[in-house]
Amino acid sequence: MMYGGMRGIKALIWEPSVLDPEEGIRFRGKSIPECQKLLPKAKGGEEPLPEGLFWLLITGDIPTEAQVKAISQEWASRSALPDHVVKTLNSLPKSIHPMTQFSAAITLLNSESEFVKAYTGGIHKSKYWEPAYEDTMNLIAKLPVVAATIYRNIYKGGKGAGSVDTSKDWSWNFANLLGYDNPQFTELLRLYLTIHSDHEGGNVSAHTTHLVGSALSDPYLSFAAGMNGLAGPLHGLANQEVLIWLEKLREKVGDSPSDEQLKEFIWNTLKSGQVVPGYGHAVLRKTDPRYTCQREFALKHLPDDKLFKLVSQIYKIVPPVLTETGKVKNPWPNVDAHSGVLLQYYGMKEMNYYTVLFGVSRALGVLASLVWSRALGLPIERPKSLSTDLLKKLVGAK
Repeated sequence: MMYGGMRGIKALIWEPSVLDPEEGIRFRGKSIPECQKLLPKAKGGEEPLPEGLFWLLITGDIPTEAQVKAISQEWASRSALPDHVVKTLNSLPKSIHPMTQFSAAITLLNSESEFVKAYTGGIHKSKYWEPAYEDTMNLIAKLPVVAATIYRNIYKGGKGAGSVDTSKDWSWNFANLLGYDNPQFTELLRLYLTIHSDHEGGNVSAHTTHLVGSALSDPYLSFAAGMNGLAGPLHGLANQEVLIWLEKLREKVGDSPSDEQLKEFIWNTLKSGQVVPGYGHAVLRKTDPRYTCQREFALKHLPDDKLFKLVSQIYKIVPPVLTETGKVKNPWPNVDAHSGVLLQYYGMKEMNYYTVLFGVSRALGVLASLVWSRALGLPIERPKSLSTDLLKKLVGAK
């Protein structure tokens, strides 16, 4: 287990969510279908508002519509960026990766940290959670503005979009800042930001945020560190790699391949030493419920889209092939097998940007947990490491 990346070692406390191998993620005990049913929605909308999920992650309770509206207004009122962050983002070359810009901007926002001010002023440790909460609220409020500024600068020539509307929800404002006015895209964003928010504490972005925060780094620095982990190809780039693989497939067999053509392409992928991106998961042993709810969204809003039809066909073909290899514990699709397809349909073609969207969402879970870490007084994380020689001696002695 030590040589396998500590996979399966139960060694972390994480309050907001737990990942069940059979049922998938549960946010404070609630499954994704339950959250879709119970959490408040925008007027005329069908998908849960991320503000409601954040309330659930922080408090453990399902919020009322009034409570969710209060969070929306609170985040809108805190959304303005300091001048030095705006100037820095506007001065960065377009060639710098969106995630690099995202991490840099979050780090720069550390200048606004209430936690740093309170700690420097001598706050008692029993109250650490209070400025950590203020930083969390401020950071989540500003993330759509940061992310949209990066998007507009890199892909839209720096041209501005709409401004923050205090009467609208967090996702509506994000979509508006990005320059999208399609109500269905806004609904998709609400769903996307909700389901990508948290996936217990062992994944790289969550664990990194927790680890850096355990040294009493403020939420800005802690979250920036987590985003640097999310930027890794084995973590946040997975949905991008799914689309790249799909493009290779389409080049080879077209948009409407036969099942046999698909099987041949999949087997060739595996025989070349590669994996089928978007399939399998370190913990899950059934179809990821995050995949399922995105599939339901697609069936409702884009049932005839060619790329969605291809993904649906792959969903039938890949699991039996992976099972046949005898080497795969989980042959079922995860969230990344579907999310990029939906973004492509609504016109967001810029794959390098997808991890930034993931990062905006992941803030809800990892920062909620960070507040609780400070409230519970969790200590600095410091596991013991061993050399291979010492490990051999210990094993030999037994």
